[in-house]
Amino acid sequence: MLTHSDTSSSGTQSTGHGNHKEDSPFLSSADAAGKKNDFYDRNLALFEEELDIRPKVSSLLSRLVSYTNITQGAKEHEEEESAQASRRKTPKSPNMGTLMGVYLPCLQNIFGVILFLRLTWIVGMAGIMQSLLIVLMCCSCTMLTAISMSAIATNGVVPAGGAYFMISRSLGPEFGGAVGLCFYLGTTFASAMYILGAIEIFLKYLVPQAAIFHATDPHGSDSAMLNNMRVYGTICLSLMAVVVFVGVKYVNKLASLFLACVIISIVSIYAGALKSMTHPPEFPICMLGNRTLVRDRFDVCSKTTVTGNITGPSQLWDRFCLPGNMSSTQCDDYFMQNNVTEIQGIPGLSSGIIRDNMWGAYQQKGEILEKPGLQSVDGHSAMENFGMYVSADIATSFTLLVGIFFPSATGIMAGSNRSGDLRDAQKSIPVGTILAITTTSLVYFSSVVLFGACIEGVVLRDKFGDAVRKNLVVGTLSWPSPWVIVIGSFFSTVGAGLQSLTGAPRLLQAIAKDNIIPFLRVFGHGKTNGEPTWALLLTGLIAELGILIASLDMVAPILSMFFLMCYLFVNLACAVQTLLRTPNWRPRFKYYHWALSFLGMSMCLALMFISSWYYAIVAMGIAGMIYKYIEYQGAEKEWGDGIRGLSLSAARYALLRLEVGPPHTKNWRPQLLVLLKLDEDLHVKYPRLLTFASQLKAGKGLTIVGTVIQGNFLDSYGEMQAAEQAIKNMMEIERVKGFCQVVVASKVRDGVVHLIQSCGLGGMKHNTVVMGWPYGWRQSEDPRAWKTFINTVRCTTAAHLALMVPKNVSFYPSNHERFTDGNIDVWWIVHDGGMLMLLPFLLKQHKVWRKCKMRIFTVAQMDDNSIQMKKDLATFLYQLRIEAEVEVVEMVRAQLVKDRHSLVRMGSLYSDEEEEVVEAPPEKVQMTWTRERCERKSISHCVSLSPPPPSPHSRDQSNVRRMHTAVKLNEVIVNRSHDARLVLLNMPGPPRNTDGDENYMEFLEVLTEGLERVLLVRGGGREVITIYS
Repeated sequence: MLTHSDTSSSGTQSTGHGNHKEDSPFLSSADAAGKKNDFYDRNLALFEEELDIRPKVSSLLSRLVSYTNITQGAKEHEEEESAQASRRKTPKSPNMGTLMGVYLPCLQNIFGVILFLRLTWIVGMAGIMQSLLIVLMCCSCTMLTAISMSAIATNGVVPAGGAYFMISRSLGPEFGGAVGLCFYLGTTFASAMYILGAIEIFLKYLVPQAAIFHATDPHGSDSAMLNNMRVYGTICLSLMAVVVFVGVKYVNKLASLFLACVIISIVSIYAGALKSMTHPPEFPICMLGNRTLVRDRFDVCSKTTVTGNITGPSQLWDRFCLPGNMSSTQCDDYFMQNNVTEIQGIPGLSSGIIRDNMWGAYQQKGEILEKPGLQSVDGHSAMENFGMYVSADIATSFTLLVGIFFPSATGIMAGSNRSGDLRDAQKSIPVGTILAITTTSLVYFSSVVLFGACIEGVVLRDKFGDAVRKNLVVGTLSWPSPWVIVIGSFFSTVGAGLQSLTGAPRLLQAIAKDNIIPFLRVFGHGKTNGEPTWALLLTGLIAELGILIASLDMVAPILSMFFLMCYLFVNLACAVQTLLRTPNWRPRFKYYHWALSFLGMSMCLALMFISSWYYAIVAMGIAGMIYKYIEYQGAEKEWGDGIRGLSLSAARYALLRLEVGPPHTKNWRPQLLVLLKLDEDLHVKYPRLLTFASQLKAGKGLTIVGTVIQGNFLDSYGEMQAAEQAIKNMMEIERVKGFCQVVVASKVRDGVVHLIQSCGLGGMKHNTVVMGWPYGWRQSEDPRAWKTFINTVRCTTAAHLALMVPKNVSFYPSNHERFTDGNIDVWWIVHDGGMLMLLPFLLKQHKVWRKCKMRIFTVAQMDDNSIQMKKDLATFLYQLRIEAEVEVVEMVRAQLVKDRHSLVRMGSLYSDEEEEVVEAPPEKVQMTWTRERCERKSISHCVSLSPPPPSPHSRDQSNVRRMHTAVKLNEVIVNRSHDARLVLLNMPGPPRNTDGDENYMEFLEVLTEGLERVLLVRGGGREVITIYS
């Protein structure tokens, strides 16, 4: 039942990670608790206790309706400037349709400076066929990208940020940030390219006399022009930045005017081409032999002029000959041997010139433009006359022209950037974008054919119109006047530059506000109305770098790289989402396929390397560095992106493969379960356990860090989360890459058993347990600590897991320390699968232990040949490819041989049958044996196993033998390894009879006494090291 009280007008809630609006745009439930009334009692009584966290459907729907999505920056700026009250008014509902909201903005962004300034030159150099191929490649690439983009844009609401938002939410923050910054750099360099184009039109065709720098010789004209471009470009950029800073609303309002200029210019080209069928425009070109002359250097296209009845030298003659009598003067050889002719620059559509322009005529830098069909006699030409000819200013090739043309196909993101203004974005974006690309592609294809069919080849190859009296080449074809194109292209280029300079800072602000790149945070701030002031400043500085390059032909390939990188990842995002079939992937646009996305991705990659392989490598390097930076430094984000889904699929596949069987000995490495103890404040008690784990693992394999909280799960859930966060923070500090597992159990012992049993998944399970020593167990009144320790030892043995107990772990080195010398000593008393050999080798991979040397000690029995034993051990280590010193320690007393056997019996899983040891019956009361008790007697008395004095309770003989073994082994180990950096030794197993547990703790204390750092190691019942390759 719906009533007025059921609806909610709660504002949007932004939850976590700096995400704006997409995570939880409507689930703000702060007011739900206060709305419990009689209706709840009657209709929703079953759910009334949870209404604060699970709102009613009516509440959810009302919030959905009130969810608004205003594009960043522009709209807020206009409202801020128009009236202060605009902040309080409710935002207007978006009402733009496909035509105004997507189609025309895309047209304006796609048509640009290249069409007017370079397309004729591209047709001249590449020929019609190769030019059509260039246009086809670029337009196909953008069309395939538009299909992928349409699928992503119609898969839910796309807020401001456009391409960046789509890619980051589809591929994750790392790809999103990398591609977002590439898109930002592309847009910034685009503004530089448009400004350079505007300045080129201004200085070459509008006001040539405004040039500040002038060439002192014919060869210096290029550098003078570049300097002029730098000066005027910087001034123009500064003015544009001020306009963008002061009033974005003026830029938005002028956009339609700039678009009108573009459309009028294009229409005038078509009109001129049609008119040239019957009345071609008069633009004669002066040719010397087959070479094209710069037309503004002389008045008449002739060697002589007739004034009255007198024939005299023309200005052209004076340029090529020294002053003097015409019959005796010295002239340029080529000038004297070739005739001067005049040909039509625009023969017209019906002239058949299209046959001459069908194929390419690439040129090297400085090569003079020649018309192949004209008669010419080769002759020596003086260098000082080189400036009279039209020559190529850069070397051209097919790949270079692809890079220069591609920016004229970009701009397809304009519609998706305005999604907040659209009445139905999910319908308008695909239709408008694809129609705009179709329209522009048809214009480009038809323009290529028209230019090749109407204009003379040498004029097409003349980049700056030197042969047609410094006119813009495309302007010579237009009707009614060349000025239509010159003025129209100038204003459209300025407009496009302003649009780029407006859009780029907003894109940077969107990236900065997501807080995925820490050093960009400052650019998220701006004026009170959200205008990105700092971002605009950075954009201006980067655009200035493009302007200092000063050459349109050099800047165009740079922004081609960045746009191609962006489009590549749009296609990748669509392909990944489609192949993963994620539940949220439900685009309204249905005409997409992963194969098309992969084709688009391949074309983007191919175009990058075709246009400029070294720029491609630099662009990919920049994107790669940003990716790795975000991965290591950026904030963790969970945006439900496709890469997370891809990781899940890959992990599932790998886990299922791992299930086939246990790893081969060659692949065995310790997969750790580190058991931590927390104090009352939920802080990690012994963080050096994590340090040791990180040094042992060096980022490889599996590490699970577990702890147990005593209590009831329902009551301790919050405490469990706090403990998990504390452990994760400590793992980050100690650089342990792994997982955290916190278990709540009524008894710590039970919790540890649960961890040992259930941690890991499938084949990715731990095979080694690391736990700390129970310090102060003797003084503790509560025996649970050491009983839990022994129980854990028993559980790991039963589970066939290896066990490592670092004793005195607080003395272990931190990750910042370095041992420059010293030894890692291994006391190999019993064989337990080779763990003792493998662990020092793994530790030495870490920088802390790298300089330490490895020594291996083993104990010889009475009947052993210690010399042969040493040789055999050295051979064994050689075959294992492990470098270590070998020492054999002899224990000469007969009884100690038996002691060793009893230790073998206790500590090894493989020697139960070696000899029978009489065990104490379970009902016997056992007395705790300490070293102090033993040392009250003389050591010799103990070692010779003289029976202790009689007592009311009978002593257990096995405990006596074990204590003696521990004492003697400890003496030997301390004697040899007292200065070792680390001592590794076999950890004996606990007694089968639990009544002797306290004695067992004493044995371990005695065994390790006097050693600074000890690692007790117990194998898991399988070989972990092999001599085979």
